[in-house]
Amino acid sequence: IGFAAFLYYVFNQMKREDNIAVSYQHKSNFKIWGFILLGFTGLIIGGQLVVDKGILIATNLGVSEKIIGLTIIAAGTSLPELVTSIVAATKKNSDIAIGNVIGSNIFNILLILSVSSFINPISYNQNFNLDIAILLGGTLFLFMAMFTGKRKRLDRWESALLLSFYLIYTIYLVWKETQ
Repeated sequence: IGFAAFLYYVFNQMKREDNIAVSYQHKSNFKIWGFILLGFTGLIIGGQLVVDKGILIATNLGVSEKIIGLTIIAAGTSLPELVTSIVAATKKNSDIAIGNVIGSNIFNILLILSVSSFINPISYNQNFNLDIAILLGGTLFLFMAMFTGKRKRLDRWESALLLSFYLIYTIYLVWKETQ
């Protein structure tokens, strides 16, 4: 229901926006579908390789399932979003980069998590309290960075701070695992 409400909101926002000029290059349907299938195949195979081999290596090193889920699987499933956001940012399409990240998080929380727990209920483990607090803190920082200041944008120093915090958090997870 939450995901459907989000889609309804996005749809209404798109109807309200002025017509945006979009550059269009005509390509044959065969070529378009070929690119879609090629990209989809690459996405599936590449994501599967990253996740499977990462899990194999981490398991052989004795890394816990929590760290595997919070780092390797999260990174493996987010690589397409990272590439999309980098391409969008280099082409000065910041709305696509930001919408990609926010939309993915909303999709994962409101649809993927809910459908998964609908099929098989998921019990909550209190060991994730700190991780959820970090997620909420990072989200709050992102909103403050995006909606405050004169330029209303995420500056490099704010990006560096977010990246540094993620690296510190990952190091903390590994350190905590070895204790």
